Amino acid sequence: MAVAMMVDALLGWPAVLFARISHPVTWIGGLIGYLDRNWNRSTDTSLIRRLAGLAAALLVIAICAGIGWILQGVLPSGWSNILFVGLLAWPMVALRSLYDHVNMVATPLQSGDIDAARIAVAQIVGRDPATLDEAGIARAATESLAENASDGIVAPVFWGALLGLPGIFGYKAINTLDSMIGHRSERHLYFGWAAARIDDVANFIPARLTGFLFGLVSQHIKEALTCMVRDANRHRSVNAGWPEAAMAGALGVRLSGPRSYHGRVTAEPWLNETARDPRAADLRQGLRLYIRAMLVLGGLLVALALA
Repeated sequence: MAVAMMVDALLGWPAVLFARISHPVTWIGGLIGYLDRNWNRSTDTSLIRRLAGLAAALLVIAICAGIGWILQGVLPSGWSNILFVGLLAWPMVALRSLYDHVNMVATPLQSGDIDAARIAVAQIVGRDPATLDEAGIARAATESLAENASDGIVAPVFWGALLGLPGIFGYKAINTLDSMIGHRSERHLYFGWAAARIDDVANFIPARLTGFLFGLVSQHIKEALTCMVRDANRHRSVNAGWPEAAMAGALGVRLSGPRSYHGRVTAEPWLNETARDPRAADLRQGLRLYIRAMLVLGGLLVALALA
């Protein structure tokens, strides 16, 4: 997993590879989309749709984990195994991609180009970009950075460290299922129920580990960890509140709160409510915090491997 993180940090997912073979997550998404189109029938009862969604989720996870198990079984042992497993795990770690996407928001925001920052933040969050000022853009991007550090890096690395390729491939299937069908839309309220619940379980430990990492590398460790423990459960998500609250405490800003989706305002509670709104400089500081946390995670993996 340390090899996977290192390769992704250096290369990301090169455009030439994407042009030739797309991306493994896209392949997983294609399978999920096929099952959604064919198994999620509006004419079925809610129970049948729940069962169909459960079957679809288990099938996708089993296929992905099974491929990982087969690949790991045929790889050579020794040092070459570390290299090969790391290279195969590399596409499942979004370390470079997350930094690049958030940096694309931070750069124009710092230069005062609000319009360009709105366009960039719309690529990573679902909020109405036209309603966002500097604080709203910084808040949305910082929340995305914190949450996706857990979902996109710490969680897959965690499961990969525990279970190897079956763990990281299986987790990526779970995460993709949740992002595609695990939301409470009319179409996926029942069919995606199992995917959402499985994702909650898979991210339970990684989300808390991510929050702890943010606190550990912060210049304000006490404030970050205090905010995390105090406010994490105020978040609508059972997991996302932990890294977001830790990030809020570490930066000394408030996150979450009311936001607008498709013209409708949702009254979400604040994390670190009494703090000030974030600014462009805080988003940049959040990126530095993210880099330090990922370096510590990689160092921990190497230390565990050597031990």
